Amino acid sequence: MSKLLDNVCSELQRLPGIGRRTALRLAMHILKMEEVSVDSLAKSIASFRHDIRYCASCNNLSDNNLCPICSDSRRDRTTICIVEQVQDLMSIENTGQYRGLYHVLGGVISPMQGIGPSDLKIDLLADKLLTGEIREVIIAISTSVEGETTLFYLLNRLKAFPDVKVTTIARGIGFGDELEYVDELTITHALINRREVTTNDEL
Repeated sequence: MSKLLDNVCSELQRLPGIGRRTALRLAMHILKMEEVSVDSLAKSIASFRHDIRYCASCNNLSDNNLCPICSDSRRDRTTICIVEQVQDLMSIENTGQYRGLYHVLGGVISPMQGIGPSDLKIDLLADKLLTGEIREVIIAISTSVEGETTLFYLLNRLKAFPDVKVTTIARGIGFGDELEYVDELTITHALINRREVTTNDEL
């Protein structure tokens, strides 16, 4: 194999989910691209890595010190949705159903990986709540063991703000899922988050 091709494949394999075959396929695709397109791709990646910033308020990715969401005066500034990563924020934004602010933790508590509360942006969240402007905090984190640990830690921290309403996103059985294949924890959450229905409700 060409040394240049081998180098490109090796670098591509550093990306998550990219194996040797996928790296080779991507490398060959890049080879077929116009040189100007390859230069543009490389420039965009380098610029992204060197120039991206984290919002000083919510820890979201930003081109400067304040992200587009925090600087949007049309958003509800009395509600904050807590998420693990920027990808989770983007998923919620794509629904178009939420118009409040966000707070990105930057991960979840995971003793096995050496990640403790001090490694997350929890103190930054507490500082924001001290302003007294927040009326509701929505916790939207994963249902993994680490996610549950983080949830309980957050709930304990939020007890210091009794005037703030704390909610979590509904957890339960996904649309189209068959009950016999759903794990016990998911069924438990579904039962806890059950809602009353009447014959007039649309299912």
